[in-house]
Amino acid sequence: MNPENRGLRHPRRRARAARALTATLAFAAGVLALAGTATSADPGRALLLRLDDTVNPATADYLVRGIQTASERGAALVIVQMDTPGGLDTSMREIIRAILASDVPVASYVTPSGARAASAGTYIMYASHIAAMAPGTNLGAATPISIGGGLPLGGQPEPESAPQGSVPDQDQAAGATAPRNAEEAKAINDAIAYIRGLAELRGRNIEWAEAAVREAASLTSSAALEANVIDFVAGDLDELLAKADGRTVQVGQTTVTLHTEGLSLEALEPDWRTELLAVITNPNVAVILMLIGIYGLIFEFLNPGSTLPGTVGAISLVMGLYALAVLPVSYAGVALLVLGALLVLAEALVPSFGALGIGGAISLVLGATILIEPGTPGLSVSWPVVAGLAVASVGLSGLIARLAVLAHRHRVVIGAEQMLGGRAEVVSWDGIHGYVLVGGERWKAVADRPIEVGQSVEITAIDGLTLTVAARDAPAATGPAQETPD
Repeated sequence: MNPENRGLRHPRRRARAARALTATLAFAAGVLALAGTATSADPGRALLLRLDDTVNPATADYLVRGIQTASERGAALVIVQMDTPGGLDTSMREIIRAILASDVPVASYVTPSGARAASAGTYIMYASHIAAMAPGTNLGAATPISIGGGLPLGGQPEPESAPQGSVPDQDQAAGATAPRNAEEAKAINDAIAYIRGLAELRGRNIEWAEAAVREAASLTSSAALEANVIDFVAGDLDELLAKADGRTVQVGQTTVTLHTEGLSLEALEPDWRTELLAVITNPNVAVILMLIGIYGLIFEFLNPGSTLPGTVGAISLVMGLYALAVLPVSYAGVALLVLGALLVLAEALVPSFGALGIGGAISLVLGATILIEPGTPGLSVSWPVVAGLAVASVGLSGLIARLAVLAHRHRVVIGAEQMLGGRAEVVSWDGIHGYVLVGGERWKAVADRPIEVGQSVEITAIDGLTLTVAARDAPAATGPAQETPD
């Protein structure tokens, strides 16, 4: 190859490389521009959570983890679609702490028409960055129920709802603001301070918030909007997103302007953990688990090595105890349940002719009845479950009593007593004393009259190692060895 031609090829190569590099950079820039356009065109998403039950440990776990998931996924908004009668104070505060600590704005939305955000739901509405209601919904009645089941505020029944805008008379107002005792006054004042703090944080009606706690006041959606309790009324989720767009909310220490119009909705359904928690924290299931656990362990102790009753019982007892630990239970109710189970099983060991079994059934019914502290919406042991426990306990006691009667009627088949009424063969005899053969064993025996060798006798009594026998039939054929002396 000519050296001159070789020298001319290097500039050409550099030019081609430069053009290739330019084309590559232009292509990369185009891809980035398209990606940026797609990203800017994506309006983001709002995570939809549903609170369609009482506020309990299961719903609290679901909502708290849902808010955390929204933060991890970079959601622009969390919508809590709500229809709740209220629930446990501890679960409510857990949800509110998650809302206040969230770096994603939370909008609580009472829907559909006919839904409510009562009691604990009102607190959650006040804690949310955006509070909205559908037409035909209501909120309020946030008076805490004292532990022990007393009626709120002075122990008087709540008056019937007055017409909107009416003023209660002085006697009614006085009865609604007089706590019954120091414990109830403390609970009321703590709840008032809590909801007032939330109202101040979100800039909502403080006076009505206090009335909702002190007087169990309630409002419809339209009245709540006029009273500055909620931000707006929305007919559906799309309208909620449109009306929330452009609003300014305080998220932590940061003021955030919402851009919610056109957000895509992503519903987060409860997972298996939430479903399991909801099942075992049902008071009816908790009672059944407790009884299965107690019976299973006792049957295992009575029959060591059977394994299955003990295994099932231990698992059920742990799950039942966990459920009772997170529910507002009466320890007297738990004690009565345990006592009832022990009495029913004691019926099998002590001849009480059904007294222990009936007492156990009564104890179980009373324990199940007072197990859950009254006043918590949606948390109670249903009467069919109580009736089922009573029938099962009485039935088990009846079965045990019947088996005991049949056992007393049958002949004893184990121990020395099983020989009573049995037959023996005389092997040697002298006067009223001698020896008999029973089951291949030689026993000393006595009788009230002489008996011949080889004769079959009946065992009538046992005194230590001596049997009392009586002749049953004629002597058997005797050989030389069985001849009696002259």
